[in-house]
Amino acid sequence: MRFDVLTLFPAMLEGFLAESMVGKSIQRGIVEAAVHNLRDWTTDKHQITDDRPFGGGAGMVMKPEPIFSAIEELRSEQSTVIYLAPDGEQLSHSLVMELAAKPHLILLSGHYEGIDERVRENLIDREISIGDYVLTNGTLPAAVLIDAVARQLPGVLGEAQSLEQDSFSDGLLGLPQYTRPAEFRGMKIPEVLLSGNHAKIEAWRQEQRRARTAKRRPDLL
Repeated sequence: MRFDVLTLFPAMLEGFLAESMVGKSIQRGIVEAAVHNLRDWTTDKHQITDDRPFGGGAGMVMKPEPIFSAIEELRSEQSTVIYLAPDGEQLSHSLVMELAAKPHLILLSGHYEGIDERVRENLIDREISIGDYVLTNGTLPAAVLIDAVARQLPGVLGEAQSLEQDSFSDGLLGLPQYTRPAEFRGMKIPEVLLSGNHAKIEAWRQEQRRARTAKRRPDLL
């Protein structure tokens, strides 16, 4: 799978793409990722990417010319072009799974007051938000999307079971986890986890997941 990110702040993604699970998946050839500076598609000597909005108003709007040029150069028949926007559809586990089946995602990071509407009307396949709040630009949301999607690809995680136990994988939140020591400062782990009875452990885990979901996210039930 390939990700191409279009942003005015490519340095924000350099460390992210080199570290942890995403970095390892790139090194192993499971994921391809490239970060592009939108200024590379400007045609003026000052590399201007924004201008004042028609009709007046606060802030600046990203110009259509460099965005059209960049996407038209990077896009193929297999590409899905995504604009990271606070007014897009909410990123969810089901949407992540849908995107993980795509061979090529082009992620457009907005800035200022957003992008020229003609870009949204003519180039964008999906508009996605990572939450009901506003960030300075869409580069961090692009990183969130890459991380969420990449971990669903075969071979990225060490154990497939890790995906099965993820929150939201089956509509429930994740389970409480414990590791050694079995007792720490007088706090003991649940006895069932030491029983060796896998059926009882699994039943306990499912009970804990349902209880946690009912308490923290009853809307999921």
